[in-house]
Amino acid sequence: MSPFIQLNPPARSWTSEPSSAQDGAAVLAFHKTVPDYNETALHSLPDLAAELGLGHVLVKDESDRFGLPAFKILGASWAVYRAVASRLGVSDATAPLADIGARAREAGVTVVTVTEGNCGRAVARMAATHLGIPTRVFVPSSMDERTRGKIRSEGAEVVVVAKSYDGVVPVALKEAREDEKVIVVLDVSVEGCDDVPRYFVQGYSTMLAESDRQVRELTGGRPATHAFVPVGAGSIGEAVTAHFKRRGPVAVVGVEPTTAACLMESLKAGTSVSVPTGDTIMCGMNCGTLSTTAWPVLRDGVDAGVVVSDVEAHRAVQELHNRGILAGPCGASTLAALRRACADAQMELGLDGTSVVVLYCTEGQREYEIPS
Repeated sequence: MSPFIQLNPPARSWTSEPSSAQDGAAVLAFHKTVPDYNETALHSLPDLAAELGLGHVLVKDESDRFGLPAFKILGASWAVYRAVASRLGVSDATAPLADIGARAREAGVTVVTVTEGNCGRAVARMAATHLGIPTRVFVPSSMDERTRGKIRSEGAEVVVVAKSYDGVVPVALKEAREDEKVIVVLDVSVEGCDDVPRYFVQGYSTMLAESDRQVRELTGGRPATHAFVPVGAGSIGEAVTAHFKRRGPVAVVGVEPTTAACLMESLKAGTSVSVPTGDTIMCGMNCGTLSTTAWPVLRDGVDAGVVVSDVEAHRAVQELHNRGILAGPCGASTLAALRRACADAQMELGLDGTSVVVLYCTEGQREYEIPS
């Protein structure tokens, strides 16, 4: 087997726990109250499907979601809203944003998060821009000034820490422990911080319900048979895996950069392990440790982990751009992984002329250093 693919055969028969239709409806109803609410497109690539010998290749294009160039606002908006409301003692998930913001400002709370880029900006958009709550975003020193500037543009304070993402998280948690008015909003679960990451996962249900409907519209009623998703710390991977594994025999493939292959190494070890990380153009996926709540779902439900290089991700960016899909490296990584899977594990993953493959393209175009 290719060193770039780790198969997980027991996942074929695993079924995730049923979800509540009411929960999904509540999340969607909330999202429709967020400024700039929109659905995103699902693109069909019949020429690529023919080239790879597949039935359909479909790209869920998250390059413009609620006015931001990534999917993260889906999870961040719901997580910030629920976390702040909970701190205020508000259990009503229909309370207006303006009311929650006003009460939060009166209570003097502050939102704190940690990010490699897209998630921090999304948290800042919801907390600082929409709710008017003071927001501090902790970032690793490797983050470029352009990305820091985009986070600041949302009204948040950026705090640079000379550590990797995994090293920045404890710094933010320490601040929260020292100030009872700080609300930590992370999409990765760590000891004692499990509820908010679950809100992120719930928030992604809006995207998944959209893509389910769009897939059937484009295929004459056929559902997805394969889903490729970037992993990062695991929240979106958890959401996609749990979603499809309660819908029958769908193969889920998790995608990582070669510089941060914590899912692949964890699947090999049979337990969640941390890995050292290095620089990558897929910076939003540059996480060396999986979320503690995501790992059990990924362990049981992901059919394969695939790692891709910066060069492969860049080529996929160019290929999607040529097809009119303005993806960034994280989003295009799923196309790179599909090509790798078709080359190295097509039979093992059941990729054939009947397959309906959905690639979750999680971010839009951005500037980055072109790899050589």
